[in-house]
Amino acid sequence: MTTTFEPQRTALADVVAIPVTPFAEDGRVDQYAHRALLRRLLDGGVTTLTPNGNTGEYYTLTPEERRLVTELTVEEVGDRAAVLVGVGHDVATAVASARHARELGAAMVMVHQPVHPYVSQAGWVDYHRAIAEAVPELGVVPYIRNAQLTGARLAELGAACPNVIGVKYAVPDAARFAAFARDAGGDRFVWVAGLAEPYAPSYFSAGATGFTSGLVNVAPSVSLTMLEALRSGDYPAAMKVWEQIRRFEELRAANGSANNVTVVKEALASLGLCRRDVRPPSRELPEDERAEVAAIAAGWSL
Repeated sequence: MTTTFEPQRTALADVVAIPVTPFAEDGRVDQYAHRALLRRLLDGGVTTLTPNGNTGEYYTLTPEERRLVTELTVEEVGDRAAVLVGVGHDVATAVASARHARELGAAMVMVHQPVHPYVSQAGWVDYHRAIAEAVPELGVVPYIRNAQLTGARLAELGAACPNVIGVKYAVPDAARFAAFARDAGGDRFVWVAGLAEPYAPSYFSAGATGFTSGLVNVAPSVSLTMLEALRSGDYPAAMKVWEQIRRFEELRAANGSANNVTVVKEALASLGLCRRDVRPPSRELPEDERAEVAAIAAGWSL
């Protein structure tokens, strides 16, 4: 196991926050609100952030906006946290984004699942290898949502690219994750539960040491409490947090996760932290559903 990327590996074994991208009334990225939300995460104890993640509405942002979000995050974070920049789309775009992240001083990139109707397993390796080899100084973290991908393919990628150091695994199947991780090489990679708090306890039991979170935008202490419980092996305590966040995450997951980002932004809006605006194909919550989200957020703030 390589030790070259130990600080990055340590940063992944944590709550990996996926910040929202707040929009102003004119539809542009609200830079002031964005910085304020980042500071709130940092002040709340979060030490790893992923700009341009799915909770940040990555696929609705223009190339210029993605660069802006990366720049705002790296500048605001400084040396207070590790930054794992989301990159993706075609290879050339992903490589350009990764190099931009490197120029700014970010230490890692997360490669979004390739968006293509025809993804071969060998082609998956080729795609990630091209990106990883373009930025050998950066830690690279594939975002895996493809249930067909085998652990052997990740092992192949890892053998070719030492800087592929971790995996954000987001297939909703704990047994498949356990098998995948072992087939890929176990401790060769840092395993991040990519489906956030609802799946974190089961994935930690199979080898994950970190988890992603969108909920952390609303209540950093809740996510960090779950992490502390999981690190200490106190699964009853972790499940108490699981019960606390269950309804919020059910609302996000409903209808194929149609309101995944919408619910988070609604909660933030109810706390007066940013506007509720989301971009198509997401949509704001109807008026009659906003009260439940606001009540949950208010309970956490107490």
